Amino acid sequence: MGRSGPPLVTGVAPKEGPPGTRITIRGENLGYDPKDLIGVKICGVDCLLSADWKSPSKIIARSGPGKGKGEIIVVTKSGGQGTCTVGFKGYYVQIGPLQESAIWIDESQSVSSNLRHGRPSSPLFSKDDEDPLGISDEGNQAKFSEEDLLEQFPEENHHSTSFDDLRAGLAHMKRKAKHRSEGPIAFVKTNLSSTLDCLDSLQNMYSKFCKDDIRGEFINSYAVLLMQAKSCADGLFQEVLGRKDKADSTRNALSVLQRFKFLFYLPLNLQRNIQKGDYNMVINDYIRARSLFADTQVQVFRKVYKEVEKQINEFRDMLKQKLMELPNSLENQKKLIKYLISLECSGDPAWECLVNQQKWLTTILLRCKEQHLQEEKESQPNGEVFGTPQRTSNLSRAKPGDSSSLKLEHGSSKFTNPQRIMYIEELCEILTYNLPDLWKLGQAYFSGTLIVKEQTGEKAFKIDVSKNSQFKQMITDTISLFSNLVRAAFLPQTLPEKMSTEDITKYGQWNQDIPGDWLPSCVRHIKNCVGSLSVLDLPGESPTVINDLAFDMRTNCMFTLLKQAIADIQQLHIKETWIVERDDESGGTTQLPALFENIVNETIQHLHEVVVQNKQGKPEIFGQRTVQKDSTQLCSELLQAFVPCLDCLAFTPVMAGGSSSITDDSKKRFSTSSMDFEEHSLQFDKRLIIMLSNCSHTMERIIPRLIENLNKHGYVEMNKALQTTRERYEELDSKLFEAYIEEKSNPIVGAIEQNMYRGRFDWKTCRKPAGVRNYLKDVIMKMIEVHAEVFAVSPSFVTRVTQKVVESVSEEITRVIECVTEFNEHGKLQARLELMALQETVKLYITPHANGCFKEAMDNLGSMKPEDKKLLEDLLNKYKSQMKFQMMCFYGDSLLRNSVSA
Repeated sequence: MGRSGPPLVTGVAPKEGPPGTRITIRGENLGYDPKDLIGVKICGVDCLLSADWKSPSKIIARSGPGKGKGEIIVVTKSGGQGTCTVGFKGYYVQIGPLQESAIWIDESQSVSSNLRHGRPSSPLFSKDDEDPLGISDEGNQAKFSEEDLLEQFPEENHHSTSFDDLRAGLAHMKRKAKHRSEGPIAFVKTNLSSTLDCLDSLQNMYSKFCKDDIRGEFINSYAVLLMQAKSCADGLFQEVLGRKDKADSTRNALSVLQRFKFLFYLPLNLQRNIQKGDYNMVINDYIRARSLFADTQVQVFRKVYKEVEKQINEFRDMLKQKLMELPNSLENQKKLIKYLISLECSGDPAWECLVNQQKWLTTILLRCKEQHLQEEKESQPNGEVFGTPQRTSNLSRAKPGDSSSLKLEHGSSKFTNPQRIMYIEELCEILTYNLPDLWKLGQAYFSGTLIVKEQTGEKAFKIDVSKNSQFKQMITDTISLFSNLVRAAFLPQTLPEKMSTEDITKYGQWNQDIPGDWLPSCVRHIKNCVGSLSVLDLPGESPTVINDLAFDMRTNCMFTLLKQAIADIQQLHIKETWIVERDDESGGTTQLPALFENIVNETIQHLHEVVVQNKQGKPEIFGQRTVQKDSTQLCSELLQAFVPCLDCLAFTPVMAGGSSSITDDSKKRFSTSSMDFEEHSLQFDKRLIIMLSNCSHTMERIIPRLIENLNKHGYVEMNKALQTTRERYEELDSKLFEAYIEEKSNPIVGAIEQNMYRGRFDWKTCRKPAGVRNYLKDVIMKMIEVHAEVFAVSPSFVTRVTQKVVESVSEEITRVIECVTEFNEHGKLQARLELMALQETVKLYITPHANGCFKEAMDNLGSMKPEDKKLLEDLLNKYKSQMKFQMMCFYGDSLLRNSVSA
């Protein structure tokens, strides 16, 4: 290693002090290691023995007995003797007679003068008095004159010292006080070099005395003198030393009391911490006291420890009482159980909490049932009216399941919610809020997370694993109770048939019927409850019980609402106003088909949440064959329920309730369509054509839309329902059509033969034809009347109805002609003219059957002479000219149909 430069001291702290002052020396090249340091001189005194080498730039040493201002010189092997740019000022402090000192004290001024003159000497100058704060430099700028300062502060002043320096001075005074209180051992350690020098000096003196005192007389005399001096000193200081011994004994007693003050203050601290709720501190203090004083034989300690045990027993009882008070949060229950286990509470607090919580949950479920049953009984005599499924009463409850707050606040509206709706809502809230905490607490108990290892090292708390099956049964029993309570209120038919009367009373007997519109709300509450519990991984049969309840509630809701919709549709006939609304798409219909469609769609939408299952893993409502079959049958009945309503309106002349449903507005609208009214009801033929139009519109347009909506919402086998429904509507359509044709054709057909032979007409004596006779024109006018009546309701039925009327007329005319026994030539020509005129008028509506009838009648008339053709043609043209307006009625419809088809 190369030689470095000489050591250089550039900083020292503190800058002055008495012998033994701990000095921090900073600088450069102060040695590579402790072995390289061979000398540290402070004010000319070698202090290497007390020096502690820290680094090449830092050394810590204690000052020696040097006095005055001097340099601090560091000597190293590598750099030799160094230099110093700062200085240290050593001074002696005047030592009192009872103070310890590491140097010889000059007592000539204090002791000798007092002994010689018998009066106290003037106070000696003390460096401590000069600078008790350890501040040697306060700056050169004087803010006050020395005279003013001495007058105001005669003892001490620091007029140029900053606040930070004063703070440092305070710290210096505290260090000095601490140094003085460290005791003799610390004093010897601090002044070890001075002590060793003193011992060396005494040893040298003794050696010299022994060398000079050959006979040994002086040594003995010196020993006697020293013993006498010691006796004299003991006499002088006996009182002071006695007080010192007494103070030491008192101090030792106080030290013992201070050492065990934890125990004496423990009862008060326990009480305060319990009041503050700092239970962890209470438990930690108790465990510590138990480990220290549980087996003590000291009576005072045993007395205090007995009081501590009494408080801890009361604390255990308080924690156990809090644990059993419900409702309570899960985290709070876990904390209380851990506290009780840490305090070595007797029994099994966790299991007792589980049993108590399960009993409490069962109690509030049954109490909820009793309260709502009583509420329902009280509401029945009042004749309350249930509104729509919108909540009009609120549950006033701080927490679900709180037995002290199971009260209902009814709104001021005259419509109230059914009691069972509020009942199932509260049941679901109670179970959803409390059962997860019970299950999670049990899981934490059996998994061991509630167990706290004892700090005393004793045997840990054991978990009774055999109770796990019992706990699972408790969960299953609670869920079964909830399920049976709900079933008793909404599905009493699903309860076991062999259930005793006591159990039926336990689960509740509800009498008041609940409107079906509220059932989806019940299903929603049950589904939410099942969804909350499904994440808990419940044991045993619990998931099956709760899922079966939800499934049965869904199916019951679906069947009930479908049946209710069927009943509502069957009562639609009382809402018929007979106001026909026409449009290009559906023709003329009343409001009834739209009402029917609205009821079905509202029912489907109402059941959307019930039927559609969004969560995977849950039972599908149509998964069971029986449910699928029943739902398909009910959907089919729902779609067919409109058929009896139409049939009733068509074939019953007086409306339901014995009075007509015709309004002035409907009369006015029908009068514009050339429809007459009787005093109390529509004519039979007009009811038939209106219901026929409603039936056709329902079958062709509404039913397909409803089937599509049902398929979209997941209903199964709707094609089968569509087929059955279409057959029913087709049967009704045929029935209405035949009744209408019969109603309109019979008057026309019945008057043909009678009017044909009016005026004693005879085919054997018929004169030369002059034109088409009036009976045929009357037939055509009546057909035009039928045409106009049908067109006013539904133009799409014109062709169908007119064709049937034409067939009936053609059949009747053919029959009459075939019954004629004999025609003359003019009679044949007259009959042919009338047949051809009728054919020309209704040629757009002649069916193959009607055409066959006309052909058969023509064949019965035989062949026509050539000379008659011209006459027949002229007479036919004359007819067309005269009946142009009437014929346009039939052709106008043809033009309309052609334009529509185009």
